[in-house]
Amino acid sequence: MDDIEAEVVARFSRVATSPEQEQVFPVGAESAKALGYDAGVIDRLPQSVTESFSGVGNPHSLGEYRHGQTVLDLGCGAGLDSIIAARAVGTAGKVIAIDLTEAMIDKARKNAEALDLRNIEFIQGNISDLPLENESADVAITNGVFNLCPDKLKVLKEVLRVLRPGGRLQMADILLEEHVSPDEVAQKGAWSD
Repeated sequence: MDDIEAEVVARFSRVATSPEQEQVFPVGAESAKALGYDAGVIDRLPQSVTESFSGVGNPHSLGEYRHGQTVLDLGCGAGLDSIIAARAVGTAGKVIAIDLTEAMIDKARKNAEALDLRNIEFIQGNISDLPLENESADVAITNGVFNLCPDKLKVLKEVLRVLRPGGRLQMADILLEEHVSPDEVAQKGAWSD
């Protein structure tokens, strides 16, 4: 594992196990609601599902899911987006949730079990090397993860490889505009910030 990945794993392991200690970026249910998630949906979920939410937007707002679809959640965290997608695709559908961080996968799995959702498969792994067959997903979602990937082109190629023809990527993320100088970038903090 390279330095960037190690920083990301360390940071999000802390968010999984001690979300109340996060001080650099917003986490939790209130953050999700501020980003456009339906407050009624968020408020009905157990705190364990929402407390480690650390997304930057709402990828669900970019398109609806159909009953029976397969959704790939890239960087699933504690499982909030996976749970929303799993409910939307129903028992005939499936969510494949992948995260680099073991603590997040463990928490996401427990959250899905607590809600009796059996149509989510959790995989600890790197999204730059997806352990999936070609054309195996209808929709890929990601929320604040792409920016953490050192080789974005490789990740994008992997996503395109596993999407079925007509599939789509629903991405919420952050980026730096071209006019930001290297000095300003350095002031923004580590990759995991």
